[in-house]
Amino acid sequence: MTLIHAALDSPPSLPRIALHADRLTLAKRRWRGVADDHAEFGFDLATPLADGSAFFASDAALYVLAQKAEPVLEVALIPKPAPVARFGWTIGNLHFPIQVTDDAIRVPDDPALRQLFEREKIPFTACERVFIPFAKAHSHE
Repeated sequence: MTLIHAALDSPPSLPRIALHADRLTLAKRRWRGVADDHAEFGFDLATPLADGSAFFASDAALYVLAQKAEPVLEVALIPKPAPVARFGWTIGNLHFPIQVTDDAIRVPDDPALRQLFEREKIPFTACERVFIPFAKAHSHE
């Protein structure tokens, strides 16, 4: 097992091998993982690494973190700011993490959020996506 302490500052141009990890694992500073080629790594980090971070290079390959997709609820953004602002405030008031993309808002697929969306008649799509919520948001997870 290879021990990793930080991301690579200037990764070389080599074929990439992914090490898949979920969002909550990537938020940790100490954890273990196995890359797609079965190489084992231990992480003892000063700060957590993010999706896409290169963390190790061998003579033949560059090892990169790949965040796993997870169940989320996705709400398409509409061009009217008031309903979108109210929606954002409502989600924030429930202390759920939130991701805003160019065309949608994503939140964890949680029964409380499904119930809220159905009650407020907010159309949503249940899907699996890589979920990267605002980093400094307060959460009760």
